[in-house]
Amino acid sequence: MGLRRLLLTWVALLVLLSMTIAASFLPIGNWRQLANMVIAVAKAGLIAWIFMKMREETALVRLAGVIAAVLLLVLGSLLASDYLFRIDSPLIRIDGSNVRGPLMPDTAASGERSR
Repeated sequence: MGLRRLLLTWVALLVLLSMTIAASFLPIGNWRQLANMVIAVAKAGLIAWIFMKMREETALVRLAGVIAAVLLLVLGSLLASDYLFRIDSPLIRIDGSNVRGPLMPDTAASGERSR
C-alpha cells in the first residue's frame, strides 16, 4: 500500500471529521442525525475499503461484508421504527411508575390486606 494512498485516505477522513463537527452546529433540526449517519457510513466505508483491504479480497469476503452491513442497516431501521411508532401504554410509564404507584408490589396479589 502506497504512502500516497494512505495520506489521501487520512485527508479524506479528516475532511469527513470536520463535516461531522460542522453538522453539529448547523441549525437543521432532526436532519442532523441523518447527516451524521451518512458521514459515519462514508468513514466506515473508507476504512473498510482502504485499511481493511477489502478491494483486494475475494468476492466471498466482500459478500460477507456487504451482508453484515445490510443486516446492521435492517436492525437499525427496525429499532428506529419501533421507537417512532411506539404508543404510550396506559398502564406502564417510562419513569418506572404504574397505575398502582411507583414500583410497589400489588398488595392484592401478595396476600396482604390494607389497614
